Amino acid sequence: MKYEKFVLDNGLQVVVHEDHSTKVAVLNVLYNVGSRDEDENKTGFAHLFEHLMFGGSVNIPSYDEPLQKVGGENNAFTTPDYTNYYISIPSNNIETAFWLESDRMLSLAFDPQSLEVQRKVVIEEFKQRYLDQPYGDAWLNMKPMAYKVHPYRWNTIGKEISHIEDATMEDVKAFFKKFYIPNNAILVVAGDVTLEQVKTLAEKWFAPIPAGEPYHRNLPQEPTQAEERSQTVEGNVPMNAFYRAYHMPERLHKKYHTIDLLSDVLGRGKSSRLYAKLVKELKLLNLISASITGSIEPGLLVISGKLKDKVTFEEVDQVVDAEIEALLRDGLKLEELEKVKMQAESSHVFSEVELLNRAMSLAYYTLLGDTDLVNKETEAINAVTEDGLIAEAKKMLNKTNCSTLYYQKKGA
Repeated sequence: MKYEKFVLDNGLQVVVHEDHSTKVAVLNVLYNVGSRDEDENKTGFAHLFEHLMFGGSVNIPSYDEPLQKVGGENNAFTTPDYTNYYISIPSNNIETAFWLESDRMLSLAFDPQSLEVQRKVVIEEFKQRYLDQPYGDAWLNMKPMAYKVHPYRWNTIGKEISHIEDATMEDVKAFFKKFYIPNNAILVVAGDVTLEQVKTLAEKWFAPIPAGEPYHRNLPQEPTQAEERSQTVEGNVPMNAFYRAYHMPERLHKKYHTIDLLSDVLGRGKSSRLYAKLVKELKLLNLISASITGSIEPGLLVISGKLKDKVTFEEVDQVVDAEIEALLRDGLKLEELEKVKMQAESSHVFSEVELLNRAMSLAYYTLLGDTDLVNKETEAINAVTEDGLIAEAKKMLNKTNCSTLYYQKKGA
């Protein structure tokens, strides 16, 4: 993927990816702030801000209206590591996107009514997605068990509803001033644009925004887990479920892709080891999967599954443990590594067919500190060896590195 980069005097990093095969452009703004950057007594702010940013700015009361008039679409999402905003728009109207994004970076409205509206929206989302939905609170229980000091121990929605209920206008303004500044952001413009055009528009719309106080992240590091952890919760769910989490290294660790492929060997798709054994052969589970959280700082490899009626957690634990032991003892089967490599490579390649995904990838790898990593993913995937995978599995997949949540159906 070809791109050009430049930095404005106020510290805003700009990445340009030209693709003239379609008359569409994407403007993506990534802010280097996620739920990991929150005060533990004021959580959920990064996600609340994702909503507040659509509440209008000083000069543009309605964010969506002018965008819709020129055929544009927008959305945003929050992660533990960053917050991402994006606009897809006909390329001849790209300046509208620059106008909208720059104005809310410069002068968000901070309207009390908007705060109340978005507060209610977030609280309702907390209830619907995390409290009222089956298994919705699984990660509200899981994360504080796996993480004891790192801020990954709470979800992007926040630790508890009261943190959003108690958010004041002063809290909101302080959060904006600290994080929503050009020197804490990455702007990617992709599609039917030129480098010179983007330079001109970036200078016109973003360069006048003053830089803020640089944010230097200094988060508490999670100590090595030294004991097996488990917890049982009960809820109104259709079947019993379990969640296992093993600590793994950070995103830029040299063994990150090895562990990603390890999770694929264990539980990606119906031909994976755990699915073949527990779902197809023994018929103990309705489904099972394994994946990694993919976080920038040390994350988790997670195995989760839903049990069939009359199957016990003990039965499932025994079989999962036996399958892991077999992997550590006997290594991989013929062509097993090649299969998951092809799956991972295909996923990466197909994900970048979409222009929007390319723009978001360029922003993400720039955040990691090396934009060109976007072009080295397949190389990193194909560099994984069987010996390396088994060595990492032996380090990670042990009981003292494991936290397990047993989610029990009421009355089971």
